Amino acid sequence: MNLAWLSVGALAVAVLISCVSELNVGVLSIAFAWIIGVYFAGLTVGNVASGFPVSLFLTLTGVTLIFTQASQNGTLDKLAHRAMAICRGNVGLLPIMFFFVTAGLASIGPGNIAGSALVAPMAMAVAGRAGVPMFTMAMMVGMGAGAGSLSPFAPTGIIVNGILAKIGLGGHTLATYLNNLGVHAFVAIAAYFILGGWKLFGKTYSVTDAERESAATFEQPHLITLGVIAAMIVSVIVLKVDVGMAAFLGASVLTALKLADHKEAIKRVPWSVIIMVCGVTVLIAILEKTEGLDLFTSLLAKLATEKTVTGVIAFVTGLISVYSSTSGVVLPAFLPTIPGLIERLGGGNPIAIASAMNVGGHLVDVSPLSTIGALCIAAIPPNHDARDLFNKLMAWGLSMTVVGGVVCYLLFGVLQIP
Repeated sequence: MNLAWLSVGALAVAVLISCVSELNVGVLSIAFAWIIGVYFAGLTVGNVASGFPVSLFLTLTGVTLIFTQASQNGTLDKLAHRAMAICRGNVGLLPIMFFFVTAGLASIGPGNIAGSALVAPMAMAVAGRAGVPMFTMAMMVGMGAGAGSLSPFAPTGIIVNGILAKIGLGGHTLATYLNNLGVHAFVAIAAYFILGGWKLFGKTYSVTDAERESAATFEQPHLITLGVIAAMIVSVIVLKVDVGMAAFLGASVLTALKLADHKEAIKRVPWSVIIMVCGVTVLIAILEKTEGLDLFTSLLAKLATEKTVTGVIAFVTGLISVYSSTSGVVLPAFLPTIPGLIERLGGGNPIAIASAMNVGGHLVDVSPLSTIGALCIAAIPPNHDARDLFNKLMAWGLSMTVVGGVVCYLLFGVLQIP
């Protein structure tokens, strides 16, 4: 029992440090795993290292690499500008359009953070010129990023589906994605109109020559890049090819055709996030071996009942995610507890609980303490108040812990949506 408490304590310390420090929690987690595994649990270094998720590492690296190349050669930017031209100057449609553009980009592979990085600068600049409130645009972009985050082709979706498969809940990739997408879309659109978005529909804005030119045509490099990405996605869906291996092949093709700077693309792969996810997974493996995961599960079970678990777990994951990484820390720590949690509660729908964790963790990610919220603040035009946007996004992120808890309780607990 002491060893179990020690491993749970190490996880708690790692999560706490991730909230208040710039130290990569993955690096710290590996160090903790080594100390506890070798010097307290009597394991070998090889036993500890066996917890490193090799398959996940390769998949994340391959997928982020090919979409880094697509961003680097302007293909994804072309897609975003083409979508913006569809609004034809209607100010009210702009935030809604940017929600779906960000969700679409995040879904096809770049993920929520990369999708936000691509869209936020353009969206915030357009908001300043068209008279859209900064908070409204930032909220819609951030929620769009969250909506697409659990696509089976996005990094966070790959992480979540890998964990679910490991605990015997594989084969639910579509439900995982659509549950998260549906909640984000509902909350974002509802909030948009409740917060006064309907007033924007009577206004118009003018498209600049640069935007019109950027949206006009896809050149050969962009078409080839889109073709390679489409072939990768089709091969995964139809031929059941491993997405990571297909991504490495696609990245190699783009490099061979000189459609992207390969060295620069490798530098821009989000190595920090990949190390974070893989490192925390190593520590979670130690928790399993020391019965710390059982202890962690029993602690969670004391907070909820079978009927309230979806709402409670969404609130808890959301509260921690306000200050910590959703994909790198929170979900890798919470998702493995699902089987044990259901056993202790005496029943429950595992996919509903997983969806509550996923939704609760992602709804708060527009917080300025998250990368997505920070990207929106960084992109704010010079003549607007960044501190005001920071405060509003902070209030939004904290309020989403409650909204996430209520929505997940109703959808996955009361209505029992699969």
